[in-house]
Amino acid sequence: MVEECVFCKIVNKQLPSRVVDEDEEFMAFHDINPKAPIHVLVVPRRHIESVYSLKTQDEILAGRLILKAAAVAKKLGIDEAYQLTVDVGETARPSVWHLHGHVLGGWDTPQVE
Repeated sequence: MVEECVFCKIVNKQLPSRVVDEDEEFMAFHDINPKAPIHVLVVPRRHIESVYSLKTQDEILAGRLILKAAAVAKKLGIDEAYQLTVDVGETARPSVWHLHGHVLGGWDTPQVE
């Protein structure tokens, strides 16, 4: 655990969160500053700073993050229409430097740009 990392504190139950799902590898919880009607973060329990911190042995973990996000979307009833995003790099402005996926959905109408 990285002492200053808020996500490490959440996955270690040192800070409260609204947990949607958890297992030995991940915790999924509602974002405190949602960007969609449903906005859940899927966070590896092990501190990994970013996509660029992943190593070859993390390939399975990266794939499981996507599968966990899909399971969370299904559990929340948004599996027919949701977005899965990962912020990468400084200009993407990640709020926390701990790898995580954003599961966003729950819109009444499709999001069209």
